[in-house]
Amino acid sequence: MKLKDKGQSPVNYDQKLNIKTSDIQMGIHRSFTYHRYEPTPYEALDRLFEVYMVDSCDHVVDFGCGKGRLNFYLADRFGPKVTGIEMNETFYEACLQNLSAYKGKGSQDIVFERCLAEEYKIPGTANVFYFFNPFTVDIFRKVVDNILYSLELKYRPVEIVLYYPAPDYVYFLEEHSMFTLKLEVQLEGYEKNVNERFLVYGLGIAGS
Repeated sequence: MKLKDKGQSPVNYDQKLNIKTSDIQMGIHRSFTYHRYEPTPYEALDRLFEVYMVDSCDHVVDFGCGKGRLNFYLADRFGPKVTGIEMNETFYEACLQNLSAYKGKGSQDIVFERCLAEEYKIPGTANVFYFFNPFTVDIFRKVVDNILYSLELKYRPVEIVLYYPAPDYVYFLEEHSMFTLKLEVQLEGYEKNVNERFLVYGLGIAGS
C-alpha cells in the first residue's frame, strides 16, 4: 500500500500555491509503457528534503510530471530551475493552467515540455532527475542513456532520484549503469513496506 497524503499537507500546499495536483485520475491510462499519473505525496516530499539538498543552482527534471506538483513544490521552497516532462496532453494542459494560477516563488524558473521522455534532449544544465515510476524500464534505460550522453557533451555531477522505486529500475542502475547508490530515505511509519522510500543515485563511488 502506497503512502497517502495525510493530515492537512496536500490541502495546505495546493491552497498555498493556488494549484490543483491532488487528483490521481485513474481513468486516464496512457499506455502499457507509460504508467498512470499519481503525484508524490507532499508528506513524502517533506521527508526527502529534510535530508536531501536542492538549491537555486540546481536544474531538476521531473519525468512524467503529471500536473506539476514536484515542480511547483521545489520552485517555491528552494528556487531551482525545474522542468516537467509530460507526454499526456490532458496533464500537460493542467500543468500550464497551474502555472498560470501559481502564486508561489520562482515561476520564471518553471518550464513544462510535452514530449516522450526518451525523446527529451537533456540540457547541459540539468543535474537532478526525478522518477516516480512513470514508465517501463525499457524507456527508463533510454532516458538514462540520454543523461549519460549529455555528460559526454558537458560533464557535471548528476543524480537520479527514485520514489517508490521499481525493482527493475533499481536492478538496472545497480547492475548495468555507471550510477551507484548515495542515499536511501525510508519514510517513517512505513518501515514494513520496503518500497516506500526514496533512493538517490550518483556517478562514482557510493557515498561520495
